[in-house]
Amino acid sequence: MAIRRCAAVVKGGRRFSFNALVVVGNGRGSVAWGYGKANEVPPSVEKGVKDAHKQMNRINLKGGTIPHQVIGKFGAARVIMLPASPGTGVIAGGAVRAVVQAVGVTDILTKSYGSTNKLNLVKAAIDGLKKLRTKDEVARLRGVTL
Repeated sequence: MAIRRCAAVVKGGRRFSFNALVVVGNGRGSVAWGYGKANEVPPSVEKGVKDAHKQMNRINLKGGTIPHQVIGKFGAARVIMLPASPGTGVIAGGAVRAVVQAVGVTDILTKSYGSTNKLNLVKAAIDGLKKLRTKDEVARLRGVTL
């Protein structure tokens, strides 16, 4: 998703290292993010993927969209996600788009407010997706029948 270069100034010049933000999903309702750091790009991506696989989250979907409107928050980042009718497509910015495509959503409307930091936007998007509930789940939690 994002690869950044960091420089440490040493006696012989600059020593570069890399960090990678990775979003992993199976396209059928599971998603996670990972962060890896190494002296080269490929090992940092591998570490990020390994980190992401440790914390996969199960997301409730309704067909190719989400069951209801939700707001995800992390730090100063806010991501509003709205269900969309079939054929709409993924209307989202770069960081949020990667998350919703990785989880398997094909039709959604999103808007992000506040922070533009990719890591915070990814965390906010996943926070919003984790808040999604199905009708059956809400009925069971409230102790009522629909």
